[in-house]
Amino acid sequence: MDATYTALDGQNTTAGGRLYMAFELGEKSWKLSLGDGQRAPSRFTVAAGDTTAVLTAIATARARCHLSADTPVYSCYEAGRDGFWLHRWLAQQGIANLVVDSASIEVNRRARRAKTDRLDSDKLLSMLMRYHTGERRVWAVARIPTPEQEDDRRLHRELERLRQERTAHTNRIRSLLVLHNLRVRHVGGRIWTHWWARQRELLAPGLRAEIDRECERLTLVRQQIRTLEAQQDQQVRSGTHRHGVAGTACGHRQRQRVDAGQGTVWLAAISQPA
Repeated sequence: MDATYTALDGQNTTAGGRLYMAFELGEKSWKLSLGDGQRAPSRFTVAAGDTTAVLTAIATARARCHLSADTPVYSCYEAGRDGFWLHRWLAQQGIANLVVDSASIEVNRRARRAKTDRLDSDKLLSMLMRYHTGERRVWAVARIPTPEQEDDRRLHRELERLRQERTAHTNRIRSLLVLHNLRVRHVGGRIWTHWWARQRELLAPGLRAEIDRECERLTLVRQQIRTLEAQQDQQVRSGTHRHGVAGTACGHRQRQRVDAGQGTVWLAAISQPA
């Protein structure tokens, strides 16, 4: 590749004066592609999470490209299950990293690509170089939350999972009951308890025991939901809930919509090119 000039930082800098690194993050291993834009990239496979091996790969690639130890390194990886810890670690090493939105990455329209497919590291490396030589529309860059902002969202995410579990348990109980033409509008509460006490003796022991176990799991999930909702209310009242909701009289349903909306905005908070 010929030396090219970049508009980054308003300076004319050749691609060869930098080292670029792209990660293809897997569950068990990571694939790294590193290059300076002047020669074929160096490729490495390291164990997932092995940051020492990443530093070794950088040093090896620098030597191969005849770059000094203080040559700036620019890296990227696709947003996904690893979250932002890797971004923060790279920043601590003085590496300028980008977390890119997978959905925004250009792909060959003739090659259908499943949403779960990851781009290979060589493709990411090529796009990283293009991005840093002025082609800012090759992808969208994710906004990086602070550790405190990430932690604030844990409670909301757990509540969402628990509510989904609650729905799954109630649906399962209804499905088991309808096998014997037993139909109930609400599962749980005093009315349900009295109704089930009468009906359970009419069912076969195996089915009765399965429904009892589902009821136990449902009770536990509901208790955990109440605990977390009380914690969420306390955060809102005390002002420690950083996503905050104005006033506590809005009620649980409205607060849930606001939180969910902010979560959507957070996930979609991608810096688009100007």
